[in-house]
Amino acid sequence: MIPVQDMDAEIKKIQQGDSLFRERFLEACRPFVFKSACKFAKRILEWGRDDELAIALIAFNEAIDRFRADYGVPFLPYARKVINSRLIDHYRREKRKAGINMQLPLSEDGMNNAEIAAAWDNYREDVIAREREEEIKEYEKLLQEYGVSFVDLVSCSPRHRKTRRSLIRVAWELAEAGSLYEKFSASKKLPLLELEKQTGVSRKTLERGRKYIIATAILIYRREDFLHLASYLKLPAPSLREDLR
Repeated sequence: MIPVQDMDAEIKKIQQGDSLFRERFLEACRPFVFKSACKFAKRILEWGRDDELAIALIAFNEAIDRFRADYGVPFLPYARKVINSRLIDHYRREKRKAGINMQLPLSEDGMNNAEIAAAWDNYREDVIAREREEEIKEYEKLLQEYGVSFVDLVSCSPRHRKTRRSLIRVAWELAEAGSLYEKFSASKKLPLLELEKQTGVSRKTLERGRKYIIATAILIYRREDFLHLASYLKLPAPSLREDLR
């Protein structure tokens, strides 16, 4: 899974010419590229066999170079749009449009560069807004299964930075705990005893932050399904968890 974090600094570093960091970043994001390409192709692809994956990786690298923080959209949703547009171009060229229902106004056919840029901007703004709205609705519906609402999140959000970081660490531990998260997902109840033993955070703190932990753990576990929400919240990545202790 991709990390949940603010990627602006990483992208800026790459755009400034750090080729080694680019290679590491591309390798870390290969699962995201793979999932995006497979979702678009509506089948499981294989590296080294399917052209879609090579095209998607090239498109992701292109997105790194083209991305600007002032776009007003997180990098990963933006990259996904670039991947989709390049795959559509690929299917057009190969005359394999059958079964692909998605329409995109970004095409080189009969359009000059200015028109292509304008079409991309209009498309990006429209689709990103729609995706963001759909994510919020899906996340809200998912939270309701655990007895948590958006109103609850406003009231239960930790005011103190130290408490917030501690609860985020607990959420990471739960989201990456495998069988423990499966137990939590099935019962819809926070496994307080196990989390207390695993994280060292007191039962009292866990109980007070229960709804916040639930909402955060779900978002972390499903972060590839909620790219906009996860990116805007800028949750620390797993590599930063030691700093949260």
